[in-house]
Amino acid sequence: MDAYYYLIAGLPDITLDDGKLSYTVDSFKSEIYPELSDKDKRIIDLFYLKFDNDNLLHLLKDKDYVINTSGLFSADELISLIDTVKDGDIPDKKFPSYFCKFISEYFSLAPEEEYKANDILASDYYSYAMKCRNGFVSSWFEFNLNINNILTAISARKYKIDVAPSIVGDTEVCEMLRTSNARDFGLGDTLSYLENIQRISEMDNLVEREKKVDQLKWDWMETESFFNYFTVERLFVFLSQLEMIERWISLDKDKGNELFRAMIKALKDDVQIPEEFRN
Repeated sequence: MDAYYYLIAGLPDITLDDGKLSYTVDSFKSEIYPELSDKDKRIIDLFYLKFDNDNLLHLLKDKDYVINTSGLFSADELISLIDTVKDGDIPDKKFPSYFCKFISEYFSLAPEEEYKANDILASDYYSYAMKCRNGFVSSWFEFNLNINNILTAISARKYKIDVAPSIVGDTEVCEMLRTSNARDFGLGDTLSYLENIQRISEMDNLVEREKKVDQLKWDWMETESFFNYFTVERLFVFLSQLEMIERWISLDKDKGNELFRAMIKALKDDVQIPEEFRN
């Protein structure tokens, strides 16, 4: 296992409540990423692929889309991959396998099914990331998948929407969320953090609710990586925490409420939202 004593020792101390940053996700990519071993780069790649996912979705709909450059691949590379898969040719092995799988799935969707594309890609991404041989990173993605799905399931129940179609992924927890009628989805004895998520979901202040979710994730990372002092796990944690802080620096209260409304709309376009949530 590679150790990065000087790199990690030189990282600044950060907290979720930081109001400004001297270091960013992009500066990490330009300054620290090149110093990593090839094996550890592949682990950090799993973080940056989320930006490529978003770019890929947009480019499938509009090849002139201006991509987020935080990803690993350029617009030309992604467009070339799309064309390669569409033509039935063999893609370059530099791309993660789920890209090709998703592109094929996308082209098989009927026009009225295109709304499913985001969830299909998310499912493919999480499945790919959870196969990572690094136990901490694999668990991190599973933890995130569970949190996202549990919050989605709770919201679906609240607004009397069918839970099953809104759940992303194919794990045992996903299946329980789709099928269980129990208040805890039958997961109370399986997931130690379930009760905490349920309490967070009951908070009225939407922005504070999001902050609590991020704090839960932050605490999980700190606990699970406690003994990984100078390894890639600590770099992965730092990078993930940087992203959280960057998001909160740019996210005001109005944007927080907009985020919530978008989440509900994604569950079902024609859901009837109570009057107090419409404005």
